[in-house]
Amino acid sequence: MRGLVSFALFCVLYVTVQGKVSSPKIQLYSHFPGEYGKANTLICYVSAFHPPDISIELLKNGEVIDNTQQTDLAFEKGWQFHLTKSVSFTPQKGEEYSCSVRHSSSKAVNILWESNM
Repeated sequence: MRGLVSFALFCVLYVTVQGKVSSPKIQLYSHFPGEYGKANTLICYVSAFHPPDISIELLKNGEVIDNTQQTDLAFEKGWQFHLTKSVSFTPQKGEEYSCSVRHSSSKAVNILWESNM
């Protein structure tokens, strides 16, 4: 039993030491090219961050969008994590869409969606 506890503590320590603090990389895009009045999906892909505690919000004109979908937290080699948050939307002229990310490695970051319209 003592050996099992020692092993568990070793694993926790190893993960903590190996997982350096990394700021998230953020990509905000739509599934299809943006067209006003056409249904689409807004996608915020956040990757290469550690530790895994993170908050991601999709916003329309600065207000949080409800009914978003978020993938399960996944990790890559080197204990860097990634998540995707998405929502169905129909862009209209004059609307502003963004992704807001809060992580312990930096201040909150807002990325604006560029529709190319």
